[in-house]
Amino acid sequence: MPALGSSLTNRNAATVLRDGLSRVQQGDVTVDCSALSQVDSSAVAVLLAWQRAAAQRGQSLAIAGASPQLRSLASLYGVEGLLGLAAATRSEEHTSEL
Repeated sequence: MPALGSSLTNRNAATVLRDGLSRVQQGDVTVDCSALSQVDSSAVAVLLAWQRAAAQRGQSLAIAGASPQLRSLASLYGVEGLLGLAAATRSEEHTSEL
């Protein structure tokens, strides 16, 4: 999956969702979120939909470069584990403590 743009909000979520679902159906399950600087709850919903689609294929979505804001939203909604962000967050916190 190509890197996302700088924004994933309710304004572009439907388009991004459709594009991503198509790519997941082709077996592309890696998402680069490093360029995302503006997110809202729609970003979490899109990622969850992609994760469900990947799971239906027997795969798992791999999310790279999730921003603190995206991680915070996922945590707020209690889905960081479903998105594979919980372990990465704990690892980063441990590294910053060293």
